[in-house]
Amino acid sequence: MNVPTNPNKALWEKGDFTRIAATMRESGESLVQRIGISPGMKVLDLGCGDGTTAVPAAKLGADVLGVDIASNLVAAGNRRASELGLTNCRFQEGDATNLRDLKDQSFDVVVSIFGAMFAPKPHDVAREKVRVTKRGGWVIMGNWIPNDPTLVAQILRISSAYTPPPPEGFVSPMTWGVESHVVERFAGAGIPKEKITFVRDTFTFNSPRPPAAFVDDFRRYYGPTMNAFDAAEKNGKANELQKELEALFEQNNKSPNKYATSIPATFLRVTVEV
Repeated sequence: MNVPTNPNKALWEKGDFTRIAATMRESGESLVQRIGISPGMKVLDLGCGDGTTAVPAAKLGADVLGVDIASNLVAAGNRRASELGLTNCRFQEGDATNLRDLKDQSFDVVVSIFGAMFAPKPHDVAREKVRVTKRGGWVIMGNWIPNDPTLVAQILRISSAYTPPPPEGFVSPMTWGVESHVVERFAGAGIPKEKITFVRDTFTFNSPRPPAAFVDDFRRYYGPTMNAFDAAEKNGKANELQKELEALFEQNNKSPNKYATSIPATFLRVTVEV
């Protein structure tokens, strides 16, 4: 029997996001330290990739479960945990809109950094996060901000100009970067507005490659950019897209070494008290 493939699953299993995640490791470790993860906490990392925040949380002594829709990223996360000897960190496949394998009130902290924001049905995502969090626990999200001048928001903005319009009913993942939408979604899960706080924070992408080569990494390994180039090539506009992205990366590069890339990207950090 043919089961339709979840489009999100296909998107994140395309390419090899671990190549991009490797440039985010330092910021992942720094963020986990800032949000107060401590030994013995039960932590769910939702949309975890190969463990950019799950692995550092486990290194701090938390008991961590990483859940992602992409089977290749789950496998990569389990390999990383095994290689590091982290018996308190495991990864499994799952859908942020329906965490049916996870019991109510199972986790002290539910973290999702640039993960669950890409799932469809955002109200379901908010409800599921609240459901699996213990009373008195937290939900913490990191979400890219629409129209922000920094890197990822601009990659997605530029890419969208080269891709066909989304299907009817599509809700942009960037709406998770708008405070009023976040409040509305968690209100639907029973969380009052005063229990939600927002902070502008920064993730830095650090690559040993120059900006133009780093663009090539996104072109070859990052699902949304891969799709944009696929569409642009069909319209004879791949070179235009390449040039736009190279200009963006050059403009945002803060590395003093011209042969390397260091690009800070602003995001909205959301903390929800459950």
